[in-house]
Amino acid sequence: MADEVLVEYGDGIAVITINRPESRNAVNRAVAGGIASALDELDERDDLAVGIITGAGGTFCAGMDLKAFLRDERPHVPGRGFAGLTEAPPRKPLIAAVEGYAVAGGCEIALASDLVVAAEDAKFGLPEVKRGLVAVGGGLLRLPGRIPYQIAMELALTGDLLTAERAHHYGLVNRLTPPGGAVKEARLLASAIAANGPLAVRTTKRVLVESPGWPRDEMFDRQRPITTLVFNSHDAREGASAFAEKRAPIWRGR
Repeated sequence: MADEVLVEYGDGIAVITINRPESRNAVNRAVAGGIASALDELDERDDLAVGIITGAGGTFCAGMDLKAFLRDERPHVPGRGFAGLTEAPPRKPLIAAVEGYAVAGGCEIALASDLVVAAEDAKFGLPEVKRGLVAVGGGLLRLPGRIPYQIAMELALTGDLLTAERAHHYGLVNRLTPPGGAVKEARLLASAIAANGPLAVRTTKRVLVESPGWPRDEMFDRQRPITTLVFNSHDAREGASAFAEKRAPIWRGR
């Protein structure tokens, strides 16, 4: 794993930290590769249930490293897109813990995450148009589904920033924390998820992500083969037994 990305594992949680504070955690090729590798490990390891992505030094991420861009370096990973994430998020839940600025590609990383915890002084935005660029890392595709269409259009066309308080008001941010508290709160949220049946959690995320594109008259037919595996699993029986016996369940993820 490159020094530009630090990963900490414990209690079923992988904490992925973009570690370029001197560049406001701008994403270069090494960062993209490091994030992709960490997400692969998150999905592959049975002892990991949830990921948290954050940035070092009080800033989440300032987006693409423009100096690297001028050197014709593109911070993409084949099959995963910008930052090794935006085109292929992990199968397991991912929480963005945002301090400071999450702008341009940094905002797109947050949008590619399933949940967002942000410090009260954090800011979000897609300022690409101010630099003659277009937000192609999923920002224009995901933002209108997370906040009202007109607000998304205003932010994308002006390049202006959205405060964490407003982002929370619109539903983009799940939880607000005092400055410096985003990772701690994200860990609490991740722990609540990790306590649940891992197969059920992965399947629940899959249905939530995929179902908006399903035709209305096919929704239940498409959901059925995905969820039937859960109801026939060891974990389903274990969950019911643990509830009846008033004890903590012992999940196997199958």
